[in-house]
Amino acid sequence: MSAANTLENCVSSLRSSMQLLDSSINILDSGTSDFPRLAKVLQATRHFELVSEPELQNAQSSLLSEIQPEVESMLDRVAVYLDKLQRREESLIAKCELQQGRLSSRHPEQQYHSKGSAQSSSHAGVTPLEELKMQQLRQKKDRLSYAVGRLELQANQRERQLRKSMAGF
Repeated sequence: MSAANTLENCVSSLRSSMQLLDSSINILDSGTSDFPRLAKVLQATRHFELVSEPELQNAQSSLLSEIQPEVESMLDRVAVYLDKLQRREESLIAKCELQQGRLSSRHPEQQYHSKGSAQSSSHAGVTPLEELKMQQLRQKKDRLSYAVGRLELQANQRERQLRKSMAGF
């Protein structure tokens, strides 16, 4: 009976070992089931590690030499466009001021001249023909002063452009 008892103990120990082995196999299986994907990820990582640092620096400098002129060109175009917009804004402001000046100077003159001409024609003996000529001369004077103002603005604008182009050299 002792041999049967010993045999039972061996069988029980063998079953316990088989359960432990089965459990270990399940754990290993669940731990390594993602191994093919993990191998690919690690392989890609190794690929990047194979590039030497001097090669990487050469690639970076090559890329920089390609991109930098384009970026500088774009920045120059933006600066030119912004300058153009600024000049346009200044021109429009000056034109607006000139127009406002013309309008504000025209209204008091017309009131003054219409009152003055009525008084002067009755008092000084100005004929309606002379009054018409005076009015035409005033209008011509206004047109000429407007043209002079516009030409001054153009001259100032050209002077700014010349200064900017000379600053670029």
